[in-house]
Amino acid sequence: MICSRFRGDSSKRLAAFLRLLLASSALACAAASACAQISFTTAVDLALKNSPKVLMAQANVDKARAALEESKDVYIPSVSAGSGLGYSYGFPVGQPSIFNFTSQSLIFNYSQRDYVRGARSALDAANLALKDAREAVAEDAALSFLTLDRDTQRQATLVEQAGFAARLVAIVQERLDAGQDTPIDFTGARLTAAQIRLARLRADDEVAIDQAHLARLVGLPAQALSVSSNSLPAFPVSSSDLGAAPMTSPAVDAAYATARSKRQIAFGDSRYLWRPQIYFAAQYNRFTKYNNYDLYYKNFQHNNAGIGIQIQLPIFDMVHRAKARQSAADAAHAEHEADMARDQFLEGRLKAQHSTAELAARAEVATLDQQLAQQQLDALLVQLKSGTGNPSAPQMTPKDEQTSRIAEREKFLTVLDTSYEMRKAEINLLRQTGELEE
Repeated sequence: MICSRFRGDSSKRLAAFLRLLLASSALACAAASACAQISFTTAVDLALKNSPKVLMAQANVDKARAALEESKDVYIPSVSAGSGLGYSYGFPVGQPSIFNFTSQSLIFNYSQRDYVRGARSALDAANLALKDAREAVAEDAALSFLTLDRDTQRQATLVEQAGFAARLVAIVQERLDAGQDTPIDFTGARLTAAQIRLARLRADDEVAIDQAHLARLVGLPAQALSVSSNSLPAFPVSSSDLGAAPMTSPAVDAAYATARSKRQIAFGDSRYLWRPQIYFAAQYNRFTKYNNYDLYYKNFQHNNAGIGIQIQLPIFDMVHRAKARQSAADAAHAEHEADMARDQFLEGRLKAQHSTAELAARAEVATLDQQLAQQQLDALLVQLKSGTGNPSAPQMTPKDEQTSRIAEREKFLTVLDTSYEMRKAEINLLRQTGELEE
């Protein structure tokens, strides 16, 4: 009875354990399926749609377009209606009217044409600033994607390296117990394992930060966000590309367009004095009948209308003269600022060109170094299985195997870093040449 009860309890425990294992597997599969893997182009597209920087730039474009329409709509007559009902005693004062209509518009003004040109240049500057904002967000999304991809691969590599380091510590412990290694060798193995563990903790933190940053850009939850390494496009950038590249950028063009806008406004302000201004005006009033107009006016007309033009000639105005000087100084400042932006752009593009070539060479060196380490590791594994064939030569040991595996993974980490820096420089150079969004 006791044996059968024991066997029954064991079978129940085993069944419960299997159910728990199946439930855990199902949850793991559900979590894996819920993980959103995003491609490179999708990440950039979502960032461009959700970026507050792009939306702000688009709002500035809408504002500049409305300002241009406002500067041109002053030539269209405006119409307003009103009423001035009231009672008067004695001689009528004011114009108590049942209703009235007023219309006015600008016919001619020397400065207004300059203001329209300035508003049009401001609209061009806003469109160029929008393009620059899109390229900046695209660059940020591309670099964030590359950074998360690099750090994810680095995290996986450090997990493998940590496994090799743990086996190395165990092997050196056994060799120390057998008298084949010294305590210094054991401490060195433990130090290697501790350094790899520290690098792994840093990699985990960097992956979490990268996921959060990319998630904010694309508008997706950070916990279930991963990137697809296979979706990375090629970035064909060579030193000859800069020869045919434009000598400017959307940011520089926007700065010069802003300077042109302010120069046109300054020119319009300087043409304010001693130039005629012509306005159109029309008015209709329906006066009340219960006021005492008929006591003082014969044949009083309750319906009154007037139409005509008004001509003004500004002769002396110190306020507008000071404003003209202020606008001229503002325009000069904007022009010098655009020149400075152009110089910084040219210097940055030249540096990006040379750094890209240098980083490409460094990436090639790191790749060859990692390939050499992998070939040496393969040769070591062959020697461990079949021996060196020379009894007098030193024989390879499992300790040598784990040390070689750790070294090979370390060189692979260097390949990841140099490849990332090279792609980062290529993306920056593509933005400098205006080809990033394409």
